[in-house]
Amino acid sequence: MVALLTVILSFLGAAVIGFIPSKNIRLIRSLALFIALGTFAAAMECYFQYLDRSGEIFQQMVDLTWIPAIGATFKIGVDGLSISLIVLTGIIAVCGVLFSWTLEDRANQFFAYYFALIGGVFGVFLSLDLFLLFVFYEIAIVPKYFIIAIWGSGEKAYAAMKLVLFSFVGSAVALLGIIALYFGSGLETFDLIRLMAEGEFSSQFQLVVFPLLFIGFGILAGMWPFHTWAPTGHVAAPTAASMLLAGVVMKLGAYGCLRVAIGLLPEGAIYWAPIVAWIAVINIVYGALIALVQKDFKYVIGYSSVSHMGFVLLGLATLNEVGLMGASLQMFSHGIIGALLFAIVGTVIYSRTHTRQLSHFHNLMQRMPGICWVFIVAGLASMGLPGFSGFVSELHVLIGAWKQDQFSIWIIILTGFGILATFTYTLVKIHEAFFRSSPAHNPNEVYTTMTIPEKLGCGILLLFALGIGIYPNLLTVILEPSLMPILEALSTAAK
Repeated sequence: MVALLTVILSFLGAAVIGFIPSKNIRLIRSLALFIALGTFAAAMECYFQYLDRSGEIFQQMVDLTWIPAIGATFKIGVDGLSISLIVLTGIIAVCGVLFSWTLEDRANQFFAYYFALIGGVFGVFLSLDLFLLFVFYEIAIVPKYFIIAIWGSGEKAYAAMKLVLFSFVGSAVALLGIIALYFGSGLETFDLIRLMAEGEFSSQFQLVVFPLLFIGFGILAGMWPFHTWAPTGHVAAPTAASMLLAGVVMKLGAYGCLRVAIGLLPEGAIYWAPIVAWIAVINIVYGALIALVQKDFKYVIGYSSVSHMGFVLLGLATLNEVGLMGASLQMFSHGIIGALLFAIVGTVIYSRTHTRQLSHFHNLMQRMPGICWVFIVAGLASMGLPGFSGFVSELHVLIGAWKQDQFSIWIIILTGFGILATFTYTLVKIHEAFFRSSPAHNPNEVYTTMTIPEKLGCGILLLFALGIGIYPNLLTVILEPSLMPILEALSTAAK
């Protein structure tokens, strides 16, 4: 029941904060932080309980009758895969509040939408009924529009509408696949565990339905060529929303690809794996090269997210233990590091310089050295420096891809080129932002140091990036048993 508490706290918090008068800004901030800390504590309790009961794959099950006419139930539970993402969501929830500490414009409404979105995300990761998963998936989409359209910047209305339209199209395609699973299994059930154990899908069925599910969920994962909503949405969104979009919302799509598409249709996954791998390589290389030529600092991070999500897709396409482990680790790693980069650029730097244009920055390393060094460390983590979570996850993906006999050697070569491109844009943009002079600067402008909430937020995110990088067994110990049923299904389908 602790897992369900994450959903209850989020939605209850959204309702309570929404009714607090906007002038009570201190109460709103304090309550938002308390709720976020509560969801994080519940997520960590799920993690430790799972370690104590390592013999069971799915734990903390709740199974209630919901819509008996169509066989839909309110069935939730956790395994290692979902717990890793629940913990990630809890971390981002806390840090998003910290980096929104100075927000005053209709803060009650902002945090109400914020926690409604988080509640939907928790619900997706907990759902063991496909219809329930779809409902939470839609709940997570709606608040994004209002957060970006009201509190965003730049072309915020366009970005919000584009994000929601892409999300709804993707979810509609995924729903077609879910309905096909409902009828194609012969069981007429949405029960994910039952479909995994008893569902018998013909080879032809799997070849046709797998692309529906993978593309439907993959759109939200930033999969090329449906990725364009991501950088646009990231740039227009306020910092907390950018952190959520990069940190957890994109993981909803990747989670659906792994849990539903690959988990239920292994023959389809094997057939389409080479195509998925090539799409992943395009994500990696294209995202890195476009990031290299961006002039807006936040767009650099936006296209960096597209590139790094390519490693998740490539890990999924390997269909082997090492690659799937790498994809799962990369979901967590990119969630942490991507959120940190957006926080530094979107709040810490922008609130002081009032610009995101790299050409307007003037010797920032001399004027805000502490902030610059935090970003440099985060940038090094993002490009896969050993000791950080990004190195561990990407190494798993590369080894998994090398071991996959279906892949062309060019997939490995181009992935390597993408990694070099990542090094290049990271170092180039660090130089442009922090070490270059600009005639457009104001010589009399003085920049303040980081506030306490900003320091706490950066410290928390860096701590987890380092912790998983130094001791990845913190996650692999819970991920391994959860990936085994999927790997067994893939092994059986390959025979």
